[in-house]
Amino acid sequence: MHIAEGFLPPAHAVAWGVASAPFVVHGARSLVRDVREHPESTLLLGASGAFTFVLSALKLPSVTGSCSHPTGTGLGAILFRPPVMAVLGTITLLFQALLLAHGGLTTLGANVFSLAVVGPWAGYGVHRLLRRYGVPLMGAVFCGAFVADLSTYCVTSVQLALAFPDPGSGFLGALGKFGSIFAVTQIPLAVSEGLLTVLVMRLLVQSSKGELTRLGVLVTSAAGGKRAESAEAVAR
Repeated sequence: MHIAEGFLPPAHAVAWGVASAPFVVHGARSLVRDVREHPESTLLLGASGAFTFVLSALKLPSVTGSCSHPTGTGLGAILFRPPVMAVLGTITLLFQALLLAHGGLTTLGANVFSLAVVGPWAGYGVHRLLRRYGVPLMGAVFCGAFVADLSTYCVTSVQLALAFPDPGSGFLGALGKFGSIFAVTQIPLAVSEGLLTVLVMRLLVQSSKGELTRLGVLVTSAAGGKRAESAEAVAR
């Protein structure tokens, strides 16, 4: 979920903003450098941001009056690396807070940390690890998108538990309650997002093989015994 405007205590809101800021600044520098060096990637970069915006704007009813939604950050993290997604995710959350009343300005730092920082890094890390051990591209893409989605909600649960500990069982009790509430809808959503991300990646493999190769998503072959992947192979 996007934590709503004014929902966090001021000290927590400020702390999460401070924690998120270095990632966003570093990501902005990475984004500017990438665009300058490879302006041909602008279209795919914009599409990744739009994918995140559209998916994370889909508010679906959950239990106890809360809502759940996909995050859409796994695709961009796999294509452009997590630092770039910190910027795209922040822009997405800012526009959603201003235009859709989804999230808020006071809670922007907390939402950025969960959706635009932890989610992309977790998803990218899982994707890279699986690829290193020979998992096919589409299997690694599914797992990366699934973990990016689910880890965002795990962090949100931690943020809410820190802000509102249970009177009897404290932080751990609150964490169990928030986590179990979100799990009801978020696990199926994470699976759905993983499948959708695989579908999009299949389309990109067919239409943008050269760009994916330059980004390191596809590994081209060659002499010297390096592993080869054709567009047909990775699409299976």
